[in-house]
Amino acid sequence: MHSVSVKVKEPAIYVILGPNGAGKTTMFRTIAGVLKPSRGNVTLEGKDLYQSSELRHQIGYLSHYSALPEEMTVTKALGFYGGIEGGSAQAAIDSLGLRELASKKVSDLSQGQKKRASIAKLFLRERKLYLLDEPTSNLDPVAAKEVRDKLLEIARDRFVLYSSHNLYEAQEIGDYIILIKNGTIGFFGGKSELKAGGYKVGIRASADLTTLFPAGSKEREYFVISVKGPDEVGEAVKKIVKSGISIYEVKEMGNPLEDLFTVTP
Repeated sequence: MHSVSVKVKEPAIYVILGPNGAGKTTMFRTIAGVLKPSRGNVTLEGKDLYQSSELRHQIGYLSHYSALPEEMTVTKALGFYGGIEGGSAQAAIDSLGLRELASKKVSDLSQGQKKRASIAKLFLRERKLYLLDEPTSNLDPVAAKEVRDKLLEIARDRFVLYSSHNLYEAQEIGDYIILIKNGTIGFFGGKSELKAGGYKVGIRASADLTTLFPAGSKEREYFVISVKGPDEVGEAVKKIVKSGISIYEVKEMGNPLEDLFTVTP
């Protein structure tokens, strides 16, 4: 990475986007203090992060790898980290509804369950800054929503940096979008600064939807409609179900964030 300069001023969710190899994980590891930059610095509340272990203690970092000892139960593993970092294993378990996993060994968990347990480690205690590298990968839709809801809650008064490959998710949860492209910042701004656009959503159903959505069109097996955001997807689904038509699949076909990847920084 080179020539990266980002300043976050207000508590919010900042979604980090970028193709594989762009430097998202390197950026997170540098902010977390795992890697020290060859030049430049990282500051929190105006203080140099690398000069203060107390400040580093205020950062919670979740890598995209499982972060818990395989031979321990979830409760003991979280308790182990709680003993090092401070905080309550039970509070972390309750924060993400992990009671059914508490007595299981980490090695016996599925990949999605391991991810949920690893995320819980961040909530042993409160932090000032949360760094989450692809936190919803390997999670089922229900668990992913639970994680997003938790982050939306804490972002009311704290900073959350969140990387994702899911553009739909980024548009839904992010207050600000940071694009890393070619090792530098390709875009940094609020969602309102993105050029006007919307989603294209493909729907596979038991009947033709042209009557319900005259502006829609057919693309292979999907009937495609344009919506402004996730809320309108739900309204469209309700409209279809109310008409007595069965829905087989709803798929994102396009997203305004895609434009960020086609513009040279």
